Amino acid sequence: MENVKTYSINASDKLPMVVESIRAGENLAQWIVTHKEFVFDTLAHSGAILFRAFAILGQAGFEELVQESLGRTMNYIYRSTPRTLVGKGVYTATEYPARHSIPFHNENAYQRDWPMYLVFYCLQPASQGGETPLADTVRVTRKIPADIQEEFERKKVMYVRNYAEGLDLPWQNVFQTQSKAEVERFCADNEITVEWKSDDRLKTTQICQSTALHPRTGQRIWFNQAHLFHISSLDETTRKSLLKICGEDGIPRNACYGDGSKIADETLDVIRKAYESEAVVFAWQRDDVVLIDNMLVSHARKPYRGERKILASMAEPYSAYITKSLALGR
Repeated sequence: MENVKTYSINASDKLPMVVESIRAGENLAQWIVTHKEFVFDTLAHSGAILFRAFAILGQAGFEELVQESLGRTMNYIYRSTPRTLVGKGVYTATEYPARHSIPFHNENAYQRDWPMYLVFYCLQPASQGGETPLADTVRVTRKIPADIQEEFERKKVMYVRNYAEGLDLPWQNVFQTQSKAEVERFCADNEITVEWKSDDRLKTTQICQSTALHPRTGQRIWFNQAHLFHISSLDETTRKSLLKICGEDGIPRNACYGDGSKIADETLDVIRKAYESEAVVFAWQRDDVVLIDNMLVSHARKPYRGERKILASMAEPYSAYITKSLALGR
């Protein structure tokens, strides 16, 4: 292909494939549209592409890229982390404090609907740290013992969430509405159990998949966030504090098997280690764009110092379930 060079980020791993412009001013949105077959064939093979040294033209250019080249964008409803909508289909990356890391996950794997594609844009790399590690989820799946996979597949995963101001995201933020009726409608459409409590508090439970079949490659992939939602994901001090304040039934988020039985901490440690063993880390450069097949590749975030501005967009909504709606108000 003219005007670009391609290579792997490191010699030992295909993830991510780097497509670097060698011509000043090369417009990435136009390049992707022109080379769409190559882009999506490469995604099916490597799972992620790092576009480097292209002309993006800031947030407006990134929004144009997403709208013109990646298909339908997905609204961030039934939220798990704090983000801000900054443009059409464009959000800030998760707004957790810089000192915290974010463990590996596939976007929206705690839901029944998820984006097939996830794209990040680096407006400003951190002065130190702030990388977005990637992991091949197919290889992660192979490293999770068969007996663990079989039990999860048989029982599925139940996500339990308690929404309270000051402890986690309030329900108004999670569901992007002030209306309890709209929350109840969304939950009914997506088979989420609703329990209103005193002081305007809400508890929800939902049973979701443990694995999912990739619609294009046919691979069965580990696809859930039990290891993130489970209380064992918290440090010991935070864990003890929450249990003391809220009790086990009232902690902001937790995960168990779909039949309500507990998942052993040791089981989730095995899963976390499987992700970490496949981590591939690269340093962000200004105007980098990373396009990810959200089922084939999981991502994380390292702590950082200095100002870091990463934008994100979710594209091509997909569901392994028959659902009535993907957003409030439909």
